[in-house]
Amino acid sequence: MNIQIINGPNLNLLGVREKSIYGNTNFDTYLEELRKRYANITINYYQSNVEGEIINKLHEIGFSYDGIVMNAGAYTHTSIAIADAIAAINTPVIEVHISNVHKREEFRHTSMLAANCKGVIAGFGMDSYRLAIENLLNG
Repeated sequence: MNIQIINGPNLNLLGVREKSIYGNTNFDTYLEELRKRYANITINYYQSNVEGEIINKLHEIGFSYDGIVMNAGAYTHTSIAIADAIAAINTPVIEVHISNVHKREEFRHTSMLAANCKGVIAGFGMDSYRLAIENLLNG
């Protein structure tokens, strides 16, 4: 099984930025833990601060992977283009968020992507990624 994690803008700063919201762990450390826990599957990782690069990655893997776990960051609330890319591919996408976006600013309460995703997981910290992987594994 091949799963792709895609992180959007500013998520390269996890462990450094707004620790009260996003915690102290950087994503590379968490990714190592995920790969050890799920040693029987391939977990690939991609991060970009650029909308078009995220779309290109979705197009590249969206017909051959078993699942995509996507935290599009702020693009979640603004990108019709990413939503269209998700709708255009066959691979199921699960939208994840580290924070509970519904406890934050009003503009974060609306996802442009959710309608095209298999589901949304938010508010469980980094564990949101694990929960998404569990769902993809269990169908």
